[in-house]
Amino acid sequence: MKEQLANIRQQALAALNEAKDMADLDQLRVKYLGKKGELTAVLKQMGKLSAEERPVMGQLANDVRAALEQAIDDASQKLAEVTLAHQLQAEALDVTIPGTKAPIGHRHPMYIALDEIKDIFIGMGFTVLDGPEVELATYNFDKLNAEEGHPSRDWSDTFYFDEDSRVMLRSQTSPMQVRAMETMDLPIRIIAPGRVYRKDEVDATHSPMFHQVEGMVIDKNVTMGDLKGTLNLVMEELFGKGTVTRFRPHHFPFTEPSCEMDVQCHKCGGAGCPTCKGEGWIEVLGAGMIHPNVLRMAGIDPEIWSGWAFGMGLERTAMRRFKIADLRLIFENDIRFLEQF
Repeated sequence: MKEQLANIRQQALAALNEAKDMADLDQLRVKYLGKKGELTAVLKQMGKLSAEERPVMGQLANDVRAALEQAIDDASQKLAEVTLAHQLQAEALDVTIPGTKAPIGHRHPMYIALDEIKDIFIGMGFTVLDGPEVELATYNFDKLNAEEGHPSRDWSDTFYFDEDSRVMLRSQTSPMQVRAMETMDLPIRIIAPGRVYRKDEVDATHSPMFHQVEGMVIDKNVTMGDLKGTLNLVMEELFGKGTVTRFRPHHFPFTEPSCEMDVQCHKCGGAGCPTCKGEGWIEVLGAGMIHPNVLRMAGIDPEIWSGWAFGMGLERTAMRRFKIADLRLIFENDIRFLEQF
């Protein structure tokens, strides 16, 4: 038995010294110290020894077990240090190497156009206003001289929240012009950008949700010439010198006289194409001199004060600004489209 214990110790220590990883080490622990291990098998023979030999062999067996357990702990620590060294080498970070540039977002083309519009008008002394998207018909229609029965108030054109047609999603940002007239001191120069909603069918130039920039000036001796000069300047600042525009007579209940302003189609240069529906022109805004009734309803004397107002479609402005052929691209969030800007 003494020789058996000596052989187990010698073989086990040699094997532990050759262990390559923790899996090998665990197998050796089971082989020599497990319930069915070699040392356990030798200890089961203790009953065959005489009373004088048992204490001696028992102490020798305990010494062998202690030596193997210590050898296993030492080998485990050594393997852990080697594993850590390999891991540190494999995961080493060279801080002198330039990092991988993380892709980041940027402004949407529509908001690039909006910021440019804001900068232009702020440079001319205008104030930017914001207001509610859920609006009262009083502000969206009544105080803008659009009485009951006006086509724009029909349920087929407007999103209402109640059967009385008094609470609605605003169809224009013009209510902010009324609110400005009621709360701000004269003279007034404001623009009001924001989302608006109409029951339009989706096509290359229409959407049921879109954005407007409305503007208004009220002062003494304001004329239609001031309106045309200002808007032509804005279009040239947006689209470049020599931008071709035209004004067409129109009718809006809010203004009198009224007009619509077009810019020459950026896609076909006026020849006619699907983007402009063959007309060669794209409507960008409606405008006109503020109707005296609107001024009176806001408590402003039209005999002393006059003004002009306009409403501009922001998506169409962005389309012209960046030569986008289809309005739907602005809302589809296709990264292949957006990353161009």
